[in-house]
Amino acid sequence: MNRTPRRRPAAAVSLLGAAALMLSGCGSEDDASGAADGAVTLGFVNGAATHFHTCLLKSVEQTAKAEDAKLYSANSKQDAGTELSNIEDMISRNVDALIVQTVNVDALEGDIAKAKSAGIPVFLTSVATDDMSDVLGVAKVDLKKVGALDAGWIAKDAAGKDVKVGIVAGAPGAASDLLVGGFKDALPGTAKVVANQPGMFNPAKAQDVAENMIQAHPDLDYAFVANEEMAFAVRKAFDAAGAKDVKIVSVNGTEDGVAAVKSGALSATVANSAMTIGQTAVNNTIALLNKDKTVDKIANIPLVLVTKDNVDEAPQYCPK
Repeated sequence: MNRTPRRRPAAAVSLLGAAALMLSGCGSEDDASGAADGAVTLGFVNGAATHFHTCLLKSVEQTAKAEDAKLYSANSKQDAGTELSNIEDMISRNVDALIVQTVNVDALEGDIAKAKSAGIPVFLTSVATDDMSDVLGVAKVDLKKVGALDAGWIAKDAAGKDVKVGIVAGAPGAASDLLVGGFKDALPGTAKVVANQPGMFNPAKAQDVAENMIQAHPDLDYAFVANEEMAFAVRKAFDAAGAKDVKIVSVNGTEDGVAAVKSGALSATVANSAMTIGQTAVNNTIALLNKDKTVDKIANIPLVLVTKDNVDEAPQYCPK
């Protein structure tokens, strides 16, 4: 790697060495564990512990190892305050760059400013900020387009008929708001959203939401669910209520999600591979640190609308 490391104050070096000693032998993401020493040191601040986040972490870890990079990781557990604390911890370790899967886009401004003041560049995963001038780069998932692809499937399937649609969102902020916004904006005028409740990316909560939704709207035609883990719980609730005809569209393209499309439990899902996001984030962070002008600052992650017609074309979601 042809990169001149940033000069580190003696106090910071001392802190980093002490942290490495204290963390030796730890393997937990919550403990901000470190991988093997490498030519560059990265910090990865993950947003939660859903299947997506777990696969994203695995991809980041595997790619960092392949690139001979040292990696510290931490989990913000869907809390913006914890995210800032994790970023402050990574700053104290004097990492060369931070990769952040944010829990809330609104909180990013303060996070980025904190890292910038310490001279540590930030690379984002999944979402981009409106102003990218202070950001190293992003592995971007066009979440509005994800929602729009699901809405497009409903429009085609409904074929001009008046239909009722329910939405089981994720946690307010960041990904969920973009997904739901893109979905609603792309629905045809003949589709009426009759319910929109957050499932908090929690299957148990999503099941409760779905039970109430189908009780209030027994004539529901479609449901958009902000990730597949919740979608499986929503399917269970609808089936238990005798509403097996409600068609569910979702997001992620996990192995189980693709299998559910194949079986008919889900009608469609939009694949945005966590493995690809993680690989892109690490590779592009290192390349951009090295001033590689062949790498774009904004890398758009490929999206695939997965239906029964193309289920075998879904990309690999999670690293082995």
